[in-house]
Amino acid sequence: MRVQLLYFDGCPNWIVAEERLARVLRTLGRDDAAVEHLRVETPEQAEELNFLGSPTIRIDGTDPFATGGESVGLACRVYGTPDGPSGSPTTAQLLAVLS
Repeated sequence: MRVQLLYFDGCPNWIVAEERLARVLRTLGRDDAAVEHLRVETPEQAEELNFLGSPTIRIDGTDPFATGGESVGLACRVYGTPDGPSGSPTTAQLLAVLS
């Protein structure tokens, strides 16, 4: 399994996503699945990577949280969660897509 975390330095939400990803991977016994970090630095790079905002999580190249309404660019991403909008998917949401 390939797990990528795309982010840009101007958005702190990627740190929460990183912590939750690590916790879920440990819970699943997937300590061997390293999270590849990709820092997006320019609008051009965002376009090239189809970066839907920080943080973007991809599992085997697919963004399981993409709804089709996101814009490409250097912005903080908002996720729909059971508790309302959030800057990162919940642990339960990550567990569901990584299981």
